[in-house]
Amino acid sequence: MSDPALVDKARGWRLWLVLILLLLIAGAISAKLFSLYLQDQEFLQSQGDARSLRTIEVPAHRGMITDRNGEPLAVSAPVATIWADPKKSDLDNPGLARLAQLLKSNKKKLVKRLANNRERRFLYLKRQVTPELAEQVRQLRIPGIHVDQEYKRYYPAAEVATHLVGFTNLDGRGQEGLELAFEEWLGAENGRQLVMKDRLGRTIKHIRELSPVSNGKSLQLTIDLRMQYLAYRELKAVVAAHKADGGSLVMLDSATGEVLAMVNQPSYNPNDPAQRISTALRNKAMTDVFEPGSTMKPLTVAAALMSGRYTPSSVVDTSPGYMRVRRKTIRDHRNYGSLDITGIIAKSSNVGVAKLALSMEAGSVRNLMSNAGIGQATGVGFPGEQGGRLPFLSKKQDVQRAALSYGYGLSTTPLQLAQSYLPLANDGLLNPVSLIQGQDMKRDPVRVMPATVARQVRGMMESVISVAGTGRRAAVQGYKVAGKTGTVHKVGAQGYIDDQYISVFAGMAPAKNPRLVMAVMIDNPRGQEYYGGEVSAPVFSRTMAGALRMMNVAPDTVIKSNGQVAQR
Repeated sequence: MSDPALVDKARGWRLWLVLILLLLIAGAISAKLFSLYLQDQEFLQSQGDARSLRTIEVPAHRGMITDRNGEPLAVSAPVATIWADPKKSDLDNPGLARLAQLLKSNKKKLVKRLANNRERRFLYLKRQVTPELAEQVRQLRIPGIHVDQEYKRYYPAAEVATHLVGFTNLDGRGQEGLELAFEEWLGAENGRQLVMKDRLGRTIKHIRELSPVSNGKSLQLTIDLRMQYLAYRELKAVVAAHKADGGSLVMLDSATGEVLAMVNQPSYNPNDPAQRISTALRNKAMTDVFEPGSTMKPLTVAAALMSGRYTPSSVVDTSPGYMRVRRKTIRDHRNYGSLDITGIIAKSSNVGVAKLALSMEAGSVRNLMSNAGIGQATGVGFPGEQGGRLPFLSKKQDVQRAALSYGYGLSTTPLQLAQSYLPLANDGLLNPVSLIQGQDMKRDPVRVMPATVARQVRGMMESVISVAGTGRRAAVQGYKVAGKTGTVHKVGAQGYIDDQYISVFAGMAPAKNPRLVMAVMIDNPRGQEYYGGEVSAPVFSRTMAGALRMMNVAPDTVIKSNGQVAQR
């Protein structure tokens, strides 16, 4: 039997041992608490903030593009982006099935995609979704799935103005047209903000702004969307009716040089990325060149009048309907005999203008064409604009000088062609063309020819629209029109193509005091009609009639009861 004293002594020792151990544990806990609350407070605070404070991007919207009246041509609409943090995604979450359905996918593909990118912290699931869809995704509250706001570019005028406006990519950067040319002006920079989020990723407090939002600046064009729609409709109809390869139409304000309408065919809808095929993207009115043909004859006649050798009543013998220049034969459609200067333009006599050109100094015609803007870019700032070609010719180059007089051997764009008619419409002054309002892009007008010469040539061009002229189908009821037709063979790899043509008409109205200048070019019309007076002139007539009404330009002719036309 054990000694009771020894047993009591052992119990006391164990009690003290337990007490000492408890005191040591309590001391260790107190020391750790002291360390956490006093010494490691800064570290713990930073770790807590790292799990709750986040830097988020605040989306900025790109500048709007409008027409001259403020009608929107390009706007940024609010949309959303669905993205995932695969590392934090719960692949067993039952909400993934609904998420896949909303994203028009299936759960198996979605889970596989998240699993294959498990080490990534950012993965786009779908961009530019509607705010309604984004809210449905947000309500699922799936860990690792996030919704951010952004903006999508939308083009209300669609294909009607797309060649001018262009489009942006998914990231909102300009890719074509004025969207590309004015990227720095229109472009936006997202802001950054420090926020506090809860464990579900919801923002519960805005702490401070790290960098401000920089929204893009608006861009106002000179075009009138009403005239743009009108021109587009008429051009599209004639290209379809004649089964042509394409076409362009440019309308300018004769007094200012502002572009009021510029359309092309074929076109595309910039809101549908599938339609952005390479053959439809070019703004052919500025990027494609062609030989303008007989539309250059008014400038040749103007050069002849400026030389002092000719007057409007001067007569040129075009018999027998052709002429030999070295080894080249220049022909008219028939023998027009003796023609005055007006008759040369009205009948579109190649022989007549060739004789005028060869009788003058070698550079006379070429210099006037150059002063009118032929063979050089207009400087409107559009990406890809072509300057065309206008060769320097010596006196010995008779064949080339003769060809230049009736629009062969040079190349120009539809915009340049319209610009070259501005001095004829504006009493000899050339106002450089412009596309943008509110920008310091205007240049002073340049005198290209005397006012008397411009008025004389303009009067001669009225005869083209008469019954005896080649452009009578360009007539506009109630208004006198001045213009010129042109029909040229297309150029191929082996030279001129016999059965392919470019049909052109350029003109202005009202003839006495022009408000509008227009150039129409139809590329390779197929069928029985291919002359400029048959294909392009009717487009000019219908578009010009509608545009003059939109501008409230008073008619300058009156149709009497007996059918005769009288001038107001």
